[in-house]
Amino acid sequence: MSKLFEYQGKKLLAEGGFKIPRSIIIKSVNDADTAFKEIGTGVLKAQVFTTGRAALGLVKFPESLEELKIFIKDMLKQRINGYKIESLLYEEKLSIKQEFFAGITLASGKSAPTLVFSSKGGSGIEDIVSKYPDSVFYLDINPDQIPLAFELIPLLKETGISGKALNLLSSSLIYLIKTAVKNEAKSLEINPLVLTDNGKIIAADCHITVDDYAVFRHPEFDIEIARELGHPPTELEKIAWTVEKDDYRGTFYFIQLEDSFDCGEGVLGFHGAGGGGSMMSMDALQKFGYRVANFCDTSGNPPASKIYRAAKIILSQKNIDGYFGSGSGVASQEQFYSARGIVKALREINPVLPVVFRLGGNGEEKAIKILENYTSDLNCTVRCYGKDTSVTECAGEMDRLINEEKLAKRSIRSIKMNRNPISDYSFKTVTNGTVGFNYALCINCNSKICISECQSGILEEKNSVPVLNITKEEAAKGRCTECLACEVECLALGNGGGRIDLPVTGLEEEDIL
Repeated sequence: MSKLFEYQGKKLLAEGGFKIPRSIIIKSVNDADTAFKEIGTGVLKAQVFTTGRAALGLVKFPESLEELKIFIKDMLKQRINGYKIESLLYEEKLSIKQEFFAGITLASGKSAPTLVFSSKGGSGIEDIVSKYPDSVFYLDINPDQIPLAFELIPLLKETGISGKALNLLSSSLIYLIKTAVKNEAKSLEINPLVLTDNGKIIAADCHITVDDYAVFRHPEFDIEIARELGHPPTELEKIAWTVEKDDYRGTFYFIQLEDSFDCGEGVLGFHGAGGGGSMMSMDALQKFGYRVANFCDTSGNPPASKIYRAAKIILSQKNIDGYFGSGSGVASQEQFYSARGIVKALREINPVLPVVFRLGGNGEEKAIKILENYTSDLNCTVRCYGKDTSVTECAGEMDRLINEEKLAKRSIRSIKMNRNPISDYSFKTVTNGTVGFNYALCINCNSKICISECQSGILEEKNSVPVLNITKEEAAKGRCTECLACEVECLALGNGGGRIDLPVTGLEEEDIL
């Protein structure tokens, strides 16, 4: 689910006819004068994807401009879940007569959204249902036939609502339903929904999540990544999303868990494959005292090119002390494609840090050989294991290698490797990559390993050099599966004439390590 900030949700409510407090967005202390002049004494709320803001000191009630400035400076310094707070909402203070709960939820077991209302507000709906079950009603909604306001009045009466509040709340709940349906909300929660002393129903808070698969229909939300992250997307997460969003071959899920740490803190780049195996692997690392800078999952049989781009992004995290990969030990994907992707990234970056991988599953023996043998000339120490080696043993090996590096006091973080230039013959791939051959090297190659290892069989030998046996247009539409044999196998077992350039949009070479 993709989350919207409170101020974004309230804007949608207002567009749907709902009443919201007067407010202004604050990005820096420079906004304080304008905010205080417009709102006066009010409430300052950090815009973060977390609950319990008041307990965290992220809801304040400044009584003066000077106090507002102090609170703004303090909040914008803070980090929640490892990430800086970027925006604050300053809004008028409401004189509250009564609090309610109102929400729309799309339960997985139903094919329609459900309206939930309680005459008791201020705490979570689970607590309300437990303590005051008679205060709650539920109503399944047909998005194509939204109820009329008067149809909600009997339900409101059952929760103890009476008098003028009946008409006010019934109308407001219809606005709520229409807002949720129009914006394809997975959930929309107003808690508290308040009745003010001057007789208005106002949304004092608002939390909206949108179905990930509906985000593309709502560019007005400015959701950069259609995923639940728990924080505003980082630059690396945006870069990773550009890889994932248009390439449906397998999964590439990347989320940063830490973005500020120093070398020697025991923070590792993490590369998983499969949720369960990845969780076990991260637990194993934690037992040895290590943290992970990121969570990454490449599963579901992704191509080698996707693994390569994932590895490049993981390795671009500054100050990591190692690169650790481990997932399911029974993966159905061919592990040697994963190994090629990792090898290509390591050869381009040539980091001075330990690399430990567990590539259990189909073709694991070949994968282990590729990952260890094809990197033996690099600065990094590489170890690779199969499914019979436990994740705990792999984590232990990473610990041993890191401690060895500390003893060696190695300070160089990376040394770039020279690569042969593409020349003579090239073609595009489905992800805008370029495969090319230096025929001066290819013609003297005895193995022609690029042809024998080509997954899709689209290369043939002609006049002692590799050429396509299909059109370049067909290769670019996906017939080239980007198995990376043209470069990785060629460098190891051929004459080094093949090269594949796979752009990672937004990731500059100088940013890596």
